[in-house]
Amino acid sequence: MELRSVEELMDLLYACRGAAAPDRLGRDGHRADLHDHALRTAALLRRRRPADKELQVAGLVHGIGRLLDPAPGAGSATGAAGGGGAEDVAALADRAADAVRGLLGERVARLVRRQAVAGEGRRADPVDEDALALRQAREEARADGSDAGVLEDWRTLLELVAARNSRLGAVD
Repeated sequence: MELRSVEELMDLLYACRGAAAPDRLGRDGHRADLHDHALRTAALLRRRRPADKELQVAGLVHGIGRLLDPAPGAGSATGAAGGGGAEDVAALADRAADAVRGLLGERVARLVRRQAVAGEGRRADPVDEDALALRQAREEARADGSDAGVLEDWRTLLELVAARNSRLGAVD
């Protein structure tokens, strides 16, 4: 599925509300809510890298692959016997990256894809450093219980990145 508008993306992100990641536990020991996790990840990146809008957006959308999974529950990254672990996480990241590439651009898609494997012995380059920052924020967002605001606060930034990508695509 390729997302074609910010409105479609916002609908998908709202659909994350109440959806628990099978492999993610919050600091209270309960399954982490994908919606809250996405907001906290993006908020952490906004505080650390305020000028890098694409990295913040990648933090917001990195988990949507779970909602795009054609067989929910099948192949989820549980880390338990029968789950594929890192392979499944990479497949979900690929699915999310493919969905946002046309709307948000190649860099956001590359960050979403690479954050799943960042820091696992790959040679560092600037994109991998950014992917590693995204992965670290993703991990910290699990334990961070702070209020990260509401999804609607991110609409303007999503529209900005989508518009920038649209202009760049028209020039290429």
